[in-house]
Parts: sequence; C-alpha cells; structure tokens
Amino acid sequence: MRADAQRNAEKLRTAAAELFHERGLQAPLKEIARRAGVSHGTLYNLFGSREALIDEVITDLAAARLHEVAERALAYEDAWGGFAYYIETVCELQITDPAISDVISGRYPDARGLMAVCESTNAAAARIIERAQQAGSLRPDFAPEDLLFLFGTNSLLARAAKDPAPDVWRRGIAFMLDGLRTEAAHPLTAAPLTSEQLHTVMGNLTGTP
Repeated sequence: MRADAQRNAEKLRTAAAELFHERGLQAPLKEIARRAGVSHGTLYNLFGSREALIDEVITDLAAARLHEVAERALAYEDAWGGFAYYIETVCELQITDPAISDVISGRYPDARGLMAVCESTNAAAARIIERAQQAGSLRPDFAPEDLLFLFGTNSLLARAAKDPAPDVWRRGIAFMLDGLRTEAAHPLTAAPLTSEQLHTVMGNLTGTP
C-alpha cells in the first residue's frame, strides 16, 4: 500500500472508531469519511464495506472488553454476585458505548470477526448463568437466550432515556435481577426461545436478516 493510502486508512480507522463509539455501528460512512478528511470513494476503495471497517476497528476492542467483564464475573467467589456484576456491567457498556451494544445484538452478521465475538460472548454468558444456577441462586428456568429480555430492553430504554434520565436503566435492571433470584421464581407459561427463534427476533429488532 502506498504511503498516502496508508495515511488515509489510518485517518479512516481513527474517525470510524470515534463515530462508532459515539453513535453505534450504524454511524453514516459518509460522515466517517468527512471526519477523516477523505472522500467516500476512498473509504470504499480501502475497506470495501461497513462490515470490513467494523472488523478492522471495533472487533478486537469489543472482544477484549467483553472478555474482561466475563472473566471478572467468573472470578467472583459468590456466583450470584458474579452474575449480577456481569448483567450490570454489560448494561452499563450498552449505555456508555453504543458500539458495544450493537456488537451484543449481532446487528451486522456479515462482519465475521464481530460474529465470532458474539459467539464467544454468548458462550461466556452461558457459563456465568450455569454457575449461578448450580449455586442455587439463579432461578433454574432462566436460559441464556433470555438475556435478550435484559440486554434488548436495556438498549432500547437507554437510548430513549439518555438525555432526560441517564441512570434510569439501573432501576429497570435492579427489578429484573430481583425477579431472577431462585426464591422469587414462579412457574412460567412460555418456553424459552430456541436459537433459531432468537436469531429471528434479533434480526427483526435490528433490521437485519
């Protein structure tokens, strides 16, 4: 790659990282190009697609942050404390970093690196859930797919309430966590989502197939 192309690519990486973290992964590519001081065509010539740009600038950072949260949750001596820490911290990341919220949702399935992060994140969450259930503190009928209700609801609420009530999400998560304790459990009238149903629901929410 020529020196000028390398400089443009670095400018685009920097601008993309800034805008993705400010607005989420749907930030307009034209605005990324403008902030980098290059043409829209230059962006496509260097990266080819939004998904390629996402994998270039977001995937590794998202993987590191979500891995760290999971490892800290699993390190808790109290399994419920680790589960609650995981839920609260991921929800906070959704508030403070819209890009992480989009990573969790799997909004861009053609970003292969990003989807690998989603899969590893889901696997870590399943271990955290299983640990809390084995300890008897998390209701046994809670499934990993049920995280959709926590993270999906939190993401929508957080974006709508960001200006008038930026901390209101903590109230909602506190209610949800209390309802997930074993002693609060009541029989449920519906089965958890299957993996196929979960993917369909997430696609409907994010507008992706």
